[in-house]
Amino acid sequence: MPVLPGAEPYRRAGGEVGVLLCHGFTGSPQSLRPWAESLAEQGLTVSLPLLPGHGTRWEDMQLTGWQDWYAEVDRELRSLREHCTRVFVAGLSMGGALALRLAAKHGEDVAGVLVVNPANKIHGLFAYTLAVSRHFVRTVPGIVSDIAKEGGVEIGYDRVPLHAAHSLRTFFRLVDGELPQVTQPLLLLRSAQDHTVPSADSARILSRVSSTDVTEVVLEQSYHVATLDHDANRIFEESLGFIGRLATGVGKGRTTARG
Repeated sequence: MPVLPGAEPYRRAGGEVGVLLCHGFTGSPQSLRPWAESLAEQGLTVSLPLLPGHGTRWEDMQLTGWQDWYAEVDRELRSLREHCTRVFVAGLSMGGALALRLAAKHGEDVAGVLVVNPANKIHGLFAYTLAVSRHFVRTVPGIVSDIAKEGGVEIGYDRVPLHAAHSLRTFFRLVDGELPQVTQPLLLLRSAQDHTVPSADSARILSRVSSTDVTEVVLEQSYHVATLDHDANRIFEESLGFIGRLATGVGKGRTTARG
């Protein structure tokens, strides 16, 4: 199935410091493309894969689950480790959960974690009905483009396949149990107003990780997809500063500003 225009994966070879970026549930690399490009322009090696079942049509996602999404980013991390001396993992929403699991599982092979509005749970009664309702209802309305910036558009599905949503709930519960294994430096950026993932998810993550080097940044002007919103520049700058503090030689040049 052809990939939606703009939803293609992005990779850029650079120096010995690498960053793996993970996009969110029903989304695509487009939501993180400006973030990835800003890091690549500073000489980092960047990988932003397209998760299985994403970026085409929702029917394709119906056939995938968390094992497929995690396996893809796990492969990308192992590939980056072959070419880079230090690798950071990053993600938006569900991508944040993927990044946190990579950190929990790969230990010292991950130098640090950067997450934007990370998701930790499917909230409400909807979560508890998924096990049954997915057998009778194929999809519900989508959750893309929660962006405050006028004209901001996220490329993703306008329907959520319930089989995939059920798998996502299972994944969140798994990752929540593994959070104490996360010991790496952590940069967590969350929007003050998010209509997709509540701030309780960030609070839960911060309370459960074992990291002692933790930075929390509140984004005052953006909604859920903050990487495409008013605070995008702030995310890029904070990310570069975080990585530069932990990896010698990174971030000594200019930080590219984007509107």
